Amino acid sequence: MQSKALIDELLRQKSADKEIPGVVAMAANGNEVIYQGAYGKRDLSKDDAMTADSVFWIASMTKAITAAGAMQLVEQGKLSLDAPIGKVLPDLAAPQVFEGFDSNGEPNLRPAKCEITLRHLMTHTAGFAYDLWNGDMVRYLEKTGLPGITSCKNDALKTPLMTDPGTRWEYGINIDFVGKAIEAVSGKRLDSYLRDHLLTPLGMTDTSFRIGEAQRQRLVAMHARAEDGSLGPTPFELDQDPEFHMGGGGLYGTAGDYIKFTQMILNNGRANGTEVLKPETVAMMGQNHIGQLNMTRMTSAVAFATNDVNLYPDMEKKWGLSFLINTARTPEGRSPGSLAWAGLANTYFWIDPSRDVAGVILMQVLPFVDQKCLEAFAGFESGVYAGLDATKQAA
Repeated sequence: MQSKALIDELLRQKSADKEIPGVVAMAANGNEVIYQGAYGKRDLSKDDAMTADSVFWIASMTKAITAAGAMQLVEQGKLSLDAPIGKVLPDLAAPQVFEGFDSNGEPNLRPAKCEITLRHLMTHTAGFAYDLWNGDMVRYLEKTGLPGITSCKNDALKTPLMTDPGTRWEYGINIDFVGKAIEAVSGKRLDSYLRDHLLTPLGMTDTSFRIGEAQRQRLVAMHARAEDGSLGPTPFELDQDPEFHMGGGGLYGTAGDYIKFTQMILNNGRANGTEVLKPETVAMMGQNHIGQLNMTRMTSAVAFATNDVNLYPDMEKKWGLSFLINTARTPEGRSPGSLAWAGLANTYFWIDPSRDVAGVILMQVLPFVDQKCLEAFAGFESGVYAGLDATKQAA
């Protein structure tokens, strides 16, 4: 298909011009992979070419997988979407809400007006925040000496809520608590639970919290964008022996593995002849669970890690369990009601059930929502839809 050549050319050019270090992109329908490409370098300081099986830190693309694991336990009646999650996680039984700093710079806290539920956690409406997009949380961590979330230390979860549960959408550490809830009711550590109940059944053998020796041979280096736009490798790796597995962002994996997860969603919960989730569960995960609330602009508070995040600024954006939902057709051709999200180091995916197509594009660049990475993503996605439309016309 001509669109395949166009995608190849775009990704090859962006990598050759060092606009991005390297990239792997893959698209599929429910039955088969329809596009695959790998361009550029795994590490700009070395000669290794990017390959389709290269291993990336997929960061917050972990969230959808953790949410799927939790929904299996909801199906079994071991977790409830709307019961107080404090019954499962005592640390969340009496949450405190941040009210600002007093004249001495000490944080003021008050009890939350209602209890936190699993649904709040899955939809980022519990009140938790990431410091990356919340200056008060940056200051709170400095004041209290609590570690940041990527430390994977339990103390990183001891932060207050920034708003009362259910009152607004704010991106935060919620899915790490979903991972803790999975552990509490399954009796397994999160890595074991996800391996046994999702990753292995889906054939995602290259996805893990711990980088195995085979994966390390194919690991992609993190790169940082300098002020002048140039890119260089920068040291980054999550603790390989963490206090807790970060359900909100701890996984390393490949594009080929993640596309299998998206295909399971396209196939209403089925993969390799087994039912991983019930069709009605998958349908529910793709619905708006934040009502009149909207996903809001995320304004950067930590410049090296993220730019401002303002996807489709003119569109109302909703949240499912646990996906971004676009409410209108996007410029690239994504259908209304599609599911998507991303990872901090510029990894992205989308799932469009109405067109039976999904795509994954992986890079390793900080800060998040890097303009050149977004251009690569948009060109890839537009090319995939152009190919679908051409096939439809030919038929």
